[in-house]
Amino acid sequence: MAESIVSLSDVKIFQGENLILQDVNINVNKGEFVYLVGKTGTGKSSLLKTLYGDLPLKEGNGMVAGYNLRQMNWKKVPFLRRSLGVVFQDFQLLTDRNVHENLKFVLKATGWKDNKLMEEKINDVLDKVGLRSKGFKMPFEMSGGEQQRVDIARALLNSPKLVLADEPTGNLDPETSDEIMQLLFQIAKDFNTSVIMATHDYIVINRYPARMLKTERGHVYDSASVTSTY
Repeated sequence: MAESIVSLSDVKIFQGENLILQDVNINVNKGEFVYLVGKTGTGKSSLLKTLYGDLPLKEGNGMVAGYNLRQMNWKKVPFLRRSLGVVFQDFQLLTDRNVHENLKFVLKATGWKDNKLMEEKINDVLDKVGLRSKGFKMPFEMSGGEQQRVDIARALLNSPKLVLADEPTGNLDPETSDEIMQLLFQIAKDFNTSVIMATHDYIVINRYPARMLKTERGHVYDSASVTSTY
């Protein structure tokens, strides 16, 4: 039986007192690639924030990477986030240090102490994203596609069960978008890591078809379900 990495049942998602999404029922299995689509303001970001513990889950049941979202508190959130990887649209790399030091900063921040193990891990993730020889480069010396690969490498540092990618191709040209999509699908397949990718880019979706979750009118519709509106 497939291992569930994300399981939400009868969930309501709030921003403050405002109900954003209701009757959310989602299951994402280990190694599965899933798109999250929907117009701006329909709840995509709120759903992602709930998954990584930025928004508290007040109603319904939610498990992410083995953590109960209803039992989250400020002490437990860092542990949840260590089992997740987050990929940003705008890379969010530290501009005052090279790629290697960017990755080392994250490892230290998440509790790594052994220098030899850190070096091995940094080389490992750079290898996975095809940047083994680029660790010495500063972010401004790299193309947008290379910076996004560094961002993905950073997301893989703690061997996450789930990668949340928020518009990872949003600032990239079509050819570079292709490279990033191939890399994300490869990560899901080769490392059995679940990937949820929020996107507006239907060209990418058509080229790389996968299951789709769509936020619309306060609900989440699943392309894998018979009752979906696709």
